[in-house]
Amino acid sequence: MPTDVQKMKIEQTAKGILDTRDLFADSSLSDLYDPLTMPPALRKAHIANDAAVMQAYGFSTKMSEADCVAELMKMYQKAIEKVE
Repeated sequence: MPTDVQKMKIEQTAKGILDTRDLFADSSLSDLYDPLTMPPALRKAHIANDAAVMQAYGFSTKMSEADCVAELMKMYQKAIEKVE
């Protein structure tokens, strides 16, 4: 479970994404998230957010997206087993 400090870091980096997107208010999300034309500042903001989330869950930033999703699913399955 993420600590309060880790949660604050995630909130800060998420706000960084929103603030950066505001710099490009005339662009659509489709334009902003085109892999070929994504503004470097937005990419950097997402990388910072990804790192904060990965750290909060104890994942390596070198972990693949597929491995990350698999680990999150394992965590989810354990969580719902406790509820049932």
